[in-house]
Parts: sequence; structure tokens; C-alpha cells
Amino acid sequence: MIKKVLPFLAVALVACDSNDNYILYRNSVTDETMRLHVASFDSSDGHAYNKGNCQIAQELFQKQDGVKTKFWCEKGKYKK
Repeated sequence: MIKKVLPFLAVALVACDSNDNYILYRNSVTDETMRLHVASFDSSDGHAYNKGNCQIAQELFQKQDGVKTKFWCEKGKYKK
């Protein structure tokens, strides 16, 4: 019985640990190394959906006239 349950538990643990979140950050005009949180993309629709929406938002922010900051997406949870 245990041999049948162990593979299932391993898959369940990996599924619980998967992180499909994407975070949109920007730097500062006065400090290029600064990481400022702009938006979180953590929909239950999964990795591709969150990544795609983050990239679209990044492009839209970056293409605005007069923008001097850099925007980028990172996979994972928000990190200061």
C-alpha cells in the first residue's frame, strides 16, 4: 500500500510547490539598481497566462512617451 501512495505524494508535493506567479518591477530614475513592485500576476490560469500578461504590461509601460525607467518581469513571488 505504501509503495502505491508514495509516488502520488511526491507528485502532490511538487504540484503544491509550483509557483506560477510573475511580478512586474521597475527601477527608479534616481537609482537604476532599485527594484520597485508595480504589479503581481498570480492568476490560477497558470504559468503561461501570468507570464504573458506580465510581458504585455511591461511592454505597455515601457513604450509610454517620456518613460525613463526600466520595467521587467520576474518569475516567482515578490522580493524586495
